[in-house]
Amino acid sequence: MYTSAAASALQSNLIRTDWSLTEVRALMALPFADLMFQAQSVHRANFDPNAVQVSTLLSIKTGACPEDCAYCSQSVRFETGLKSEPLMDLTDVLERARAARANGATRFCMGAAYRSPKPKQLAQIVEMIKEVRALGMETCVTLGMLTPQQAGELKDAGLDYYNHNLDTSAEHYQKVITTRTYQDRLDTLAAVRDAGLKVCCGGILGMGETELDRAQLLHTLATLPQHPDSVPINQLMQVPGTPLYGVEKPQPLDFVRTIAVARILMPRSYVRLSAGRSEMSDETQALCFLAGANSIFYGDKLLTTENPAEHQDRRLFDELGIHTETLAAPTTCATQARAQTDLVTA
Repeated sequence: MYTSAAASALQSNLIRTDWSLTEVRALMALPFADLMFQAQSVHRANFDPNAVQVSTLLSIKTGACPEDCAYCSQSVRFETGLKSEPLMDLTDVLERARAARANGATRFCMGAAYRSPKPKQLAQIVEMIKEVRALGMETCVTLGMLTPQQAGELKDAGLDYYNHNLDTSAEHYQKVITTRTYQDRLDTLAAVRDAGLKVCCGGILGMGETELDRAQLLHTLATLPQHPDSVPINQLMQVPGTPLYGVEKPQPLDFVRTIAVARILMPRSYVRLSAGRSEMSDETQALCFLAGANSIFYGDKLLTTENPAEHQDRRLFDELGIHTETLAAPTTCATQARAQTDLVTA
């Protein structure tokens, strides 16, 4: 049975920022096959269904973060055995960027464990952005909270994307982080948007949240003034010593459902199958791609946690008939999608 939310979703080229929470929950409650059909139809209307954008993520400054994010190995408040490292030299960052480009990555993401960057630190990172862009790669950084002025400096440097995740619902957030507010995160996203940067913003599953929390997170993302250009959906990588170590993991099909609903709500956003892939089966990842995920991180490390080795990803892509996207604009399959969606009525 198709709900009004499902019928609306079938208008595959319709970009909405007025979704209601009721509509989001109705999508999440659809029979699995129906949800997958909706998500795949929307995906095909906006992207090449067999292309995946590949990014590489490098920790350019590791550990000693003053925040208390309960999932993070880099917090100075938790004993995780992580060794702190200062901001990397430009030469070393460029070496890693060249290697990422050689392995097929089109976007190079740099993460620094800051609450917010200081002027000297930002100046060094600006140089990294300029040099990585000169290699012909897209750039993304995640540096914590930003002021409008800092966002403007990053835009002037040529930065493409800024990552700042909401992590979870506003209601569940206070159980995970106390050193900054949900509004702090929304304010940084506003500064990034206003500066003309592309927004990379998503969340983490497996932090003790409920189905309602997941729906509320997706609702918040889909009702921002503009949809995030990239939406990373992470499965918590549990780290001994952090407060969330030992929390029950999400069921694989619940994770797939979240990917599918994100695709329907934000049709033209890249939905990234992000952290946690090293603990997922090939079958779970395949379902995520079918549900509309079309971006991954490539390389055996995501900041400080494990990621599948590149040869594993290449093997899986070969089996699924997936190819990696180039920096050219993605091909769409709108004609095919319209032919399929004409078969479905509300």
